[in-house]
Amino acid sequence: MSGSRAGDPRTARTKARLREALLAECGAGRELDQVSVSAVARRAGVGRATFYLHYEDLPALAVDACAEVVHAAVDALHAWQTGPGSVAPARPPAALAAFLAGAAGHAAPYRALLLPGGSGPLGERLHRELRARARAEREAVGAPDAELVASAVAAAFTGILADWLHGLVPAAPAELADRIWTLLLALHRAGAPTG
Repeated sequence: MSGSRAGDPRTARTKARLREALLAECGAGRELDQVSVSAVARRAGVGRATFYLHYEDLPALAVDACAEVVHAAVDALHAWQTGPGSVAPARPPAALAAFLAGAAGHAAPYRALLLPGGSGPLGERLHRELRARARAEREAVGAPDAELVASAVAAAFTGILADWLHGLVPAAPAELADRIWTLLLALHRAGAPTG
């Protein structure tokens, strides 16, 4: 896409309609590989040529469609922070349970993009962004094993979220938030220096 279109409100609206159309198609019980460009374009009210003007293929659209939920997840996990060196509370931030409740409400399309174990376009993006944020935060405070702990945190959260959305981890959103939080705190403590 050319730079002149990047700030164009029409481009933003068209891309938003395409993202919504993809999530709706996946939410209709189809896996991503069962969805066609034609179906997405038709649902969005645009032509195939318009689709290809904005996206190379459906996986590229899927990654873009996942951006909002990924940012929401990463922010929910870090909502407790008030500044550098903030100490994580024993209880999860309310934003984590709220995020999980919202994800449960959109489980069908997310399941098409986040496969069991955490793979798929949503899983890959969530893992990458969560790992980068966790690593940067550990490095900023001089915590040891930044790479190792960041990978563990990202893998654990992404995998659990995926398995929960697929019904493999039974729990209500608030209960899952508590359980995930306990696990993530343990992972961070495991990377702490021993006395």
